[in-house]
Amino acid sequence: MDLLNALVDKGLRRELPTREEALAVLATSDDELLDVVAAAGKVRRQWFGRRVKLNYLVNLKSGLCPEDCSYCSQRLGSKAEILKYTWLKPDDASKAAAAGVAGGAKRVCLVASGRGPTDKDVERVSKTISTIKEQNEGIEVCACLGLLSEGQAGRLHEAGADAYNHNLNTSEATYGDICTTHDYSDRVSTVQQAQAAGMSACSGLIAGMGESDADLVDVVFALRELDPDSVPVNFLIPFEGTPLAKEWHLTPQRALRILAMVRFVCPDIEVRLAGGREVHLRSMQPLALHLVNSIFLGDYLTSEGQAGKDDLAMIADAGFEVEGTDTSTLPEHRRAGGCGGGDCGDAESAGSACAGKDAAPAATIPAPPEESRRDLVSVRRRGAGTELPPNA
Repeated sequence: MDLLNALVDKGLRRELPTREEALAVLATSDDELLDVVAAAGKVRRQWFGRRVKLNYLVNLKSGLCPEDCSYCSQRLGSKAEILKYTWLKPDDASKAAAAGVAGGAKRVCLVASGRGPTDKDVERVSKTISTIKEQNEGIEVCACLGLLSEGQAGRLHEAGADAYNHNLNTSEATYGDICTTHDYSDRVSTVQQAQAAGMSACSGLIAGMGESDADLVDVVFALRELDPDSVPVNFLIPFEGTPLAKEWHLTPQRALRILAMVRFVCPDIEVRLAGGREVHLRSMQPLALHLVNSIFLGDYLTSEGQAGKDDLAMIADAGFEVEGTDTSTLPEHRRAGGCGGGDCGDAESAGSACAGKDAAPAATIPAPPEESRRDLVSVRRRGAGTELPPNA
């Protein structure tokens, strides 16, 4: 296929595809899917070989967020029956992180619900970062605390944070449809603050919220312009008790096309398969490893993931290898100014409409019967904030 040959050539040269090309990837048929995966896989292997970076989430503070992000189980007004607890103590957070490190994680992602941290919160998280680094040599730490105020990014970096995560989530044009308590520009500003402070920036998206193909391309092109070191791709987990509980628009095939499109637009950036992979990719998860070079190990913030041992078996069975702490994640040309790793993400472009003919919106894909889907979302009941051992 001429389209795929052109995209591979561009990816190997680190050249940005056109919006029309990105839209065309999303519009490919299921009959062409393996060709799409193989083509994007060539780009992935050029810059990252067969290495898979493992990341581990520690939810420092769960639930009771004052923001109204429609996709989030921790949002204002959420009726999702998730774990709710206040800040973990540094030692408890470090113990939770150690489980992920023991399972092979190279990076620990510290996440807290809320609009953004107070200065006291930054001090608290700084102590947690120091504790984790003291007890786990060579481990990278990423913070994800919401919108940052002036000076907070620098303080986190001084405390040892290698990266900061704040996702754009969707296109600027449709951001107001999923959140009203802050806007798209607030998110862009926080990513830029992290970069200015010397941290590796991580920013990604959530697919499956009823967005169009144009929205997906817009947000990925906006991310490319922001130039984070890592782009986590989340697939909506439709929690009962949230406004998007009925949004079951993704198929495994569409999820793979989205990942391929992101790889073509971000050829040499760490692309991470994040929240929702078990729910939407299901048995096709191993194919995604040909597109992404990073995943989360074990559980997410408020939902349970695949067993950690199954993640490791999947990587090995698919012919990939876990990336060690002695290996830099990013290609050499991207390491200057970053921590040499670059990632993080939550299980959570420019804003203008894409030029050219748009592919069919995701929302037009028929949703399977709701009853067959509810058991795919499993609320986290173990690990941080509980007495049960974590999944890692």
